[in-house]
Amino acid sequence: MADPEGSVFAAYHASGDASLQGAGSRIEGIGRPRVEPSFIRGLIDQMQVVSNAQSIAAMRLLSGLLGRRVGPSTGTNFVAMLELAAQMKARGEKGSLLSLICDAGERYLPTYHNAAWVSECMGDCEAAQAGLERMLS
Repeated sequence: MADPEGSVFAAYHASGDASLQGAGSRIEGIGRPRVEPSFIRGLIDQMQVVSNAQSIAAMRLLSGLLGRRVGPSTGTNFVAMLELAAQMKARGEKGSLLSLICDAGERYLPTYHNAAWVSECMGDCEAAQAGLERMLS
């Protein structure tokens, strides 16, 4: 499961402490500052924490690859898929990975798809994008 930076779910998955509090996620729609009753820890095999910079860089990279804009939570999932693929490759495993496009990107044109807004509110995502591009090659 992909968990964005600032969310409490990965820490809860590791510790089992339902009283944990987090800062909340900058990635809209996913990640929470507290453990939600709907999160069933035992159903999750592995958690992957994804930084805001990685989420935004992946959102932009995937938008370019697909020829359509996707949103930041789709970027979060894409990063986790790339990490999982790298782990599988390192173990000599083959298989298929599937994720959904969680959100269309048009609603994020003034924010996550706006380079000036991202630079001001989220920091520099160029290094994260370079790392993701290396993973794809």
